[in-house]
Amino acid sequence: MTIAVGDKVPNVNFVKPTAEGPQPLSSDALFAGKRVALFSVPGAFTPTCSAKHLPGFVEKAAELKAKGIDEIACTAVNDAFVMGAWGKSAGSDDAVTMLADGNGDFAKAVGLEMDGSKFGMGTRGQRFAMIVNDGTVEQLFVEAPGEFRVSSADYMLEQI
Repeated sequence: MTIAVGDKVPNVNFVKPTAEGPQPLSSDALFAGKRVALFSVPGAFTPTCSAKHLPGFVEKAAELKAKGIDEIACTAVNDAFVMGAWGKSAGSDDAVTMLADGNGDFAKAVGLEMDGSKFGMGTRGQRFAMIVNDGTVEQLFVEAPGEFRVSSADYMLEQI
């Protein structure tokens, strides 16, 4: 079942790349007491994700924070080393927290996984974004297959 507005986000572990190496971070800890804009991409370094999705949130980070977002986070079914390298190459630095969902546990727990097998990618997370307020989904934006519109930073800014 797909997560919906008003649902509590299931507690699942991410792995956060840090200067000290990969660090576990539970979704409960990530969302506790904060309003978080989380977006999911099918894969780090993939064309739309690298050219538009992540750069849009990096570019619009200050505007999102001015509208009450405490943290912006990006997740993908990739390992922490890949997510760290991708964040570094995109200049995400302090703008976007990169979170590895290496086994796809988060994507599965929120019911937003996709089958990328025909592209050699296996099971991945769909392209989506959500605003989570203290652990509860406040807004949810799920893309139709092959699209990039409603999960963008620009669209999110229009909605809040």
